[in-house]
Amino acid sequence: MKAKPVNEQLVVIALPSLIHRIGGELTKHLKSVAADHGCELKRVRRSRHWQISGEALALQAFYDQVRRLEEDSASYLVKKMQLALASHSEKLEPLEDKLQRLVMENPAITLAELMSQTHCSLSQARSARFSAEGL
Repeated sequence: MKAKPVNEQLVVIALPSLIHRIGGELTKHLKSVAADHGCELKRVRRSRHWQISGEALALQAFYDQVRRLEEDSASYLVKKMQLALASHSEKLEPLEDKLQRLVMENPAITLAELMSQTHCSLSQARSARFSAEGL
């Protein structure tokens, strides 16, 4: 089984006692909003705890939408997602930007090192190297 590239791995954010903190109606609404963004908001087995999972960029889009809500009770979810997304900031950066940044930080980096750090293809690593040399 081949491992997924870093950008495609799911990010899971634990939301303990979500319904007790924000209410059932808002949770149902947020569950549908999460589905619209390609994320999944669900209970953890049969407990009172919930979790949201999805790709980092989809979770970022969902976070932005929740932040725009005028609900005071959604502040719990906003805080939890903000902390979790901060720890996954490397997954929020587009691959091309990440390659560009790595080449600029270390001009002597090899193509193999770029490919192993970012799980990109050889052609993507080469194009990042050529574009960095042009700057």
